[in-house]
Amino acid sequence: MKASYISVASMAFALVALFAASTQAQDDMSFDDMTFEEDGGAQPAQPVAVAPPPAPSGPPSEALANALRFYQQERYAQSAVQLQRILAGETGDEPANVQKAQFFLGKCFYHLAFYQAALGIFEEIALMTTGHLYFQSSLQWLAQLSRKLPEPAGIIGLVGRYGDSIAVLQEFNKSETADLYNELLYLMGRYWYQMGEFAKARSFFLEIDKKNPLKVNAEFFTGITYVRERQAQPASRAFMQIVNRYEGTLFRSNEEERFLNLAWLSLARIYYSTQHWDSAVAAWSKIPQSSEYYLDAQFEEAWAFFQMEHYPRALGNIHTINSPYFEEHFYPESLILKAVIYFDQCMYDEASIVVKEFTQKYEPIKKELEISLSKFQDNPQFFDFLRKIKNMRARDLERGENPLGIPRDVLNVVKGALDDRTLLRNLEYVEILEKEAETLQKMPPQFSNSSAGMRIMQDIETAKSVAIDNTGNLARSRYERLLGEILDFLGQTTRVEIEILKAIRGELQTESVTDTVKTQMEVARAKISSDAEHVIWPFRGEYWRDELGYYRQPVVSICGR
Repeated sequence: MKASYISVASMAFALVALFAASTQAQDDMSFDDMTFEEDGGAQPAQPVAVAPPPAPSGPPSEALANALRFYQQERYAQSAVQLQRILAGETGDEPANVQKAQFFLGKCFYHLAFYQAALGIFEEIALMTTGHLYFQSSLQWLAQLSRKLPEPAGIIGLVGRYGDSIAVLQEFNKSETADLYNELLYLMGRYWYQMGEFAKARSFFLEIDKKNPLKVNAEFFTGITYVRERQAQPASRAFMQIVNRYEGTLFRSNEEERFLNLAWLSLARIYYSTQHWDSAVAAWSKIPQSSEYYLDAQFEEAWAFFQMEHYPRALGNIHTINSPYFEEHFYPESLILKAVIYFDQCMYDEASIVVKEFTQKYEPIKKELEISLSKFQDNPQFFDFLRKIKNMRARDLERGENPLGIPRDVLNVVKGALDDRTLLRNLEYVEILEKEAETLQKMPPQFSNSSAGMRIMQDIETAKSVAIDNTGNLARSRYERLLGEILDFLGQTTRVEIEILKAIRGELQTESVTDTVKTQMEVARAKISSDAEHVIWPFRGEYWRDELGYYRQPVVSICGR
């Protein structure tokens, strides 16, 4: 029985959770976020050869001269109005001057904080197949926009249009543009990571200066590239660089702490996948209760304890995970593991109780999820649902305010499934676009009603429509995945239940087991020892936060008795 259920659950965890590369680094480092296939952002564009740009010819029009003068005076709104007239063909400028106007219009939009419209301009330049006078110059503005717009805006894919060699960035490799150079190296690395060119991605990551803040991001992604290639040793070395960087630091920022926790989590998963159980447990134990990855560590560590046959510690972790402190988190497989442990020890009554507990909890949740799923007909409706979930506050539920009308236990499960960084980044993108639209409405009418203003609004509305559709689609996929997981887990509990019935029928001489079990349980409790920093305190139904992670549950095999 043990071997069959390891293949269903723990081996699936090792191969899927580790080597499917469900990780997202940068400022969104979560092991549930690396699946770029459904990240809702623009897909990468391959570098292509382009024809030479037009040769400069002819003097600029009066409109272009005025626009450039306004730009130098930092009168960006007036400059943008004139530049848009040139792009509309109202001034008869030569192609080279039109391209100059286009480039400066993008810069005007950036300075006016209309970042989506600026991105639209630089995207046009990057994607032109006839060449552009300002193609290379636009690269640094794409880098600057990457600081203003989240990843779903698709900037990484545009940066990738500039080639696959570090040589294309050498003009920025000087002291006055060192930060820009390192940022472009990072974006290039991210692009080639997305394209599955891991060695090429590493060539960019490794070039980043050790003192640059992006170096730790690059180190993490370097480790992930090796994980994707199933190279455990170099992956471990990359993650250990992060550990060595921060482990001895006395006062760490929240971001530094998160990177350190992610490095330990990554190392633990590598050790687990290579069956170095003790090393995996040691790495998971480094993740503190304050970390957002604490429950992941507790759950995954429970599987390692199961592999090591340290059942009291595995059950103790499961006890922690299912405490009231974490009722909004979704770890149904922990109960399945609990039932498997009891079954493995021939404690069939206990295993049956856990199976029934799981079914009674998740069967109604499954039905409610199916009902709510049928209510949403398209991606925008899913987007609205996601936004309401995000904005729902715990105190509203305490007051009985639940505008979605979903039972609270179901709502907790849904919130846990939809509360990941990829979705939040997509929501953030929509909110940024909405704020830019509000900013435009507050601009003087002579600007907002001009062709430049109308272009900005059109860019915002187009991007917003696409972002809402992508976000809704991503939320739908998360929701359907959640439902699929629950269906799968219910199927696993059915299998456990069948195995229990088979085992009971095969062991009819169990009448005299009870007294022996009681004696053995006392022996098991005696084996759970304390140390200088801990005392044994029996659980009496009340959870204490400082005890989380330290629970032990005595368990004794009654097989063969």
